[in-house]
Amino acid sequence: MTKARHASLAIQGTGQKEIHRIRTWRRLRLGFLVIFLVLLGSAAITMMRQKSEAQALAADTKTKGKHYATVTHAEPAKTDQTISLPGTLLGQIESPISSRASGYLVRWTKDIGSSVKKGELLAEISSPEIEQQLAQAVAARQQSVSALNLAKVTVDRWKGLLDQRAVSQQEYDERRSMYEQAVSNLGAVDANIQRLRDLLSFTRIVAPFSGVITKRNVNVGDLIDAGASATRPLFILTQMDPLRVYVNVPQVYSAGIKPGQTVTLKQAERPGEKFEAKIVRTARAIDPMSRSLQVEITIDNKSGALMPGAYVDVSVPAGDSAALVVPVNTLLLRGEGPRIAAVDDQGVVKLHPVQLGKDFGQKVEVLSGISVADKIVLNPPDGLSDGDQLVIVEKKDKEKSDKPEKKN
Repeated sequence: MTKARHASLAIQGTGQKEIHRIRTWRRLRLGFLVIFLVLLGSAAITMMRQKSEAQALAADTKTKGKHYATVTHAEPAKTDQTISLPGTLLGQIESPISSRASGYLVRWTKDIGSSVKKGELLAEISSPEIEQQLAQAVAARQQSVSALNLAKVTVDRWKGLLDQRAVSQQEYDERRSMYEQAVSNLGAVDANIQRLRDLLSFTRIVAPFSGVITKRNVNVGDLIDAGASATRPLFILTQMDPLRVYVNVPQVYSAGIKPGQTVTLKQAERPGEKFEAKIVRTARAIDPMSRSLQVEITIDNKSGALMPGAYVDVSVPAGDSAALVVPVNTLLLRGEGPRIAAVDDQGVVKLHPVQLGKDFGQKVEVLSGISVADKIVLNPPDGLSDGDQLVIVEKKDKEKSDKPEKKN
């Protein structure tokens, strides 16, 4: 009885433990399931949030990656404009004064800044060699005269003997030939004397025309070499009135340039002063290297206010021109030269090399490279290249797109 009772109680205790263990396991499994579901839901929410943020970032990046372009068009240049060209004043005649005789400089009579008249003495050269050669030539002439007189007497004597048939014709012809030779020798000596006298006259350096001495390169005692004086002249003589200046007019303006037109000269050191001048001639041909027309201009300088060698700005009438004008903020300054970016209807960029003309401040003149029909990009990015894609917008649309959207 007692054993059966104990066995019953043992079985009953074991069953309760088993039930308790099963219930505990069920609670743990349910807890794990709840935790798994919570983690799964959190992961799903995180992934959805990341996807949403990535889509938003991609959309924002795509929007910000677009390059907007405001375009404009070139305008024809005004026909009443003048173009300013650089020039240098030159004397009407500028001549290096050299010596045709060699020797030592004895004295100079005119220094820089001196006004001289034509034929006025500038310097004297001592040339002992020429003087000695002239003295020898004069002495040789006396010998030639004596030889000629003897030949003349001899030929006259032989002429009488020939008439008396005392000598042959051949002998007379020989004496006649000697006389003619003496005449030729005297002529050669006279020519040499004249040459030496001319050389001796060249030791006096005189002004070939009236003007002003603008440079003196010699001093007393200098050895003057006639052969080398061309590279180092004794003086530079300049005619001060009138003066002349050469300018190179770009080909695009050359059609309107005519001789007789009035131009204006200005100097920075003379603010407010203008000097009128006239076009006297043109080259009548375009230089293929510079694509410009050379123009010669003369200006009266009776007052002597203008000096040769000075820099001047020459305002030349532009006349009708095929040039265009664009804003300066359309230019791209590249190492290979200035460029202007233009776009087609699809916004594809094409960089045009251009030749610039006059600078008007906020606008600049374009001589070639674009047309009025081109859509020119304002404020182009520095890294813009051929083939880049731009979004063409109106100015007001671009301002609106640049403003941030208000969030509700």
